[in-house]
Amino acid sequence: MTMTIEAGVDIRPFHIDIPQGELDDLRARLNAARLPTKELVADASQGVQLATLQSVARYWATEYDWRQVEAKLNALPQFKTKIDGIDIHFIHVRSRHENALPLIITHGWPGSVIEMLDVIGPLTDPTAYGGTEADAFDVVIPSLPGFGFSDQPTELGWTGNKIAQAWAELMTRLGYSRYVAQGGDQGATVTDAMARQAPAGLIGIHLNFLSAFPTSVGAALFGDTFAMGLVKRAIVGVIASRAEKEPEALAGIERTFRAGYIAEMNTKPQTIGYGSMDPLAMAAWMLDHDADSYAKISKAFLDGQPTGGLSRDHVLDNITLYWLTNTSTSASRLYWENFQTIVAALASGQKPPDLKVPTGFTVFPQELFQAPRGWAEKVYPNLTYFNDAPKGGHFAAWEEPQVFSEELRKSFRSVR
Repeated sequence: MTMTIEAGVDIRPFHIDIPQGELDDLRARLNAARLPTKELVADASQGVQLATLQSVARYWATEYDWRQVEAKLNALPQFKTKIDGIDIHFIHVRSRHENALPLIITHGWPGSVIEMLDVIGPLTDPTAYGGTEADAFDVVIPSLPGFGFSDQPTELGWTGNKIAQAWAELMTRLGYSRYVAQGGDQGATVTDAMARQAPAGLIGIHLNFLSAFPTSVGAALFGDTFAMGLVKRAIVGVIASRAEKEPEALAGIERTFRAGYIAEMNTKPQTIGYGSMDPLAMAAWMLDHDADSYAKISKAFLDGQPTGGLSRDHVLDNITLYWLTNTSTSASRLYWENFQTIVAALASGQKPPDLKVPTGFTVFPQELFQAPRGWAEKVYPNLTYFNDAPKGGHFAAWEEPQVFSEELRKSFRSVR
């Protein structure tokens, strides 16, 4: 697709050059770290295990090299543009193939643009990765406000809904009159909002995380998020059909929304920020996201056996980005912003806008919960693609970039 930049728009090339003093300071803090005593259990039921964090600290302080990922990022076309007072950082890689479909991908927490780096090749140059020229995408990967090299919001209101509007503006500025969007985790919230806002040019979305639920499930979850009877209340409204996977999905949602990080970030992100001023405390908070990814990351550090793209270096690339940009607190505030939006909508009885945009959905087997097709069909009535991927977890693009890319190719073929 021919791309033209909107006249008068300030889109500036961006280059990363972290001062060496900041890297030396990080290493000094890691070497001086004070750690707690060992957990009293033989598993991770008390949280991140001491042996795992000690291994993270050793490798981070003695072998890890930030300059490698810095060079990798700088080899890509990176830019900044100001939207509603916020400087948005984004990667923009155009395919060499004609008629490539423009695609904007939104990361989540505790991720960043770094978790998407290994899907750029398969998406922009599919013929080199088992696809065809007809599968090519132009790829836009922005950093969420408050994440990475995007500005931190200085006032309230940067919810998933507002970010969705900013992304539509970004694609307009890049000259794209016809494009698709993808997201998982918090990126799914933004992508869902884009589809409900239905900006001119958006012709389809793909999700790998269900951030919107059938009405009865959503009311049970967010009407009283921390209620002990959460699953039972949801079952009353939803499980009458006894459809396949629904009991397991409900149990998975219960685990997800009882997780410590969600409860704290939804309500008190500022409190978390003080602890995240220590690099190992920040790393532990980010590693304790979900049992599956924690087990895989622990295996990479303790046994030297990475799962897909979840290698020691890749994991530390992402964590180090949070540290160097001091965005752990500002990133956490997105949860608070979105939670306030949900609570307000439930209190008002406001029905979300209808969603007519063609939607694709992929369930990865180690995701936080396995969304049943029936739920996806209720939330997305124009569900044009649904598939159970053979492998992968919550960080699907990071962990299994080839599988992830193939899912996007298949999902968007119907709208090309």
